[in-house]
Amino acid sequence: MEEDLIAPCGMYCAICSGYLAYLNQIPRKRGKISHCKGCRARDKKCAWLKGDCELLAKGKVRYCFECPDFPCGHLQHIDARYRRNFGMSMIENLETIRDRGVKAFLREQKARFTCSRCQGLISVHSGKCYVCDDIISWKE
Repeated sequence: MEEDLIAPCGMYCAICSGYLAYLNQIPRKRGKISHCKGCRARDKKCAWLKGDCELLAKGKVRYCFECPDFPCGHLQHIDARYRRNFGMSMIENLETIRDRGVKAFLREQKARFTCSRCQGLISVHSGKCYVCDDIISWKE
């Protein structure tokens, strides 16, 4: 569980289907499986919000909760979509990091997203383990 896999927006990249496909060398399938090394590893600051946030773009904040406008409208929009579609809140993730620290957040993520069969990580997007489940698409 690596701190560098926590995006500024509160997404834990280690549970993202794109990162899990990359990590587990799942072959790319056009339109079905994408690969990603994580926002910070690619020096993207945040793939979703960087273009909308001057503080992130200039590297003035490490996490969105450090911004005086937290949570901004852009973050609220992404958070609502993730709550609805995947049962995960980036704003709650950021509040946990802010209030309890990175280590507590990583422990919670590990407990919630560890596969009970093989101890690999389960995708927040599909609920599948990229080690022991058959992966056809990033959402299935």
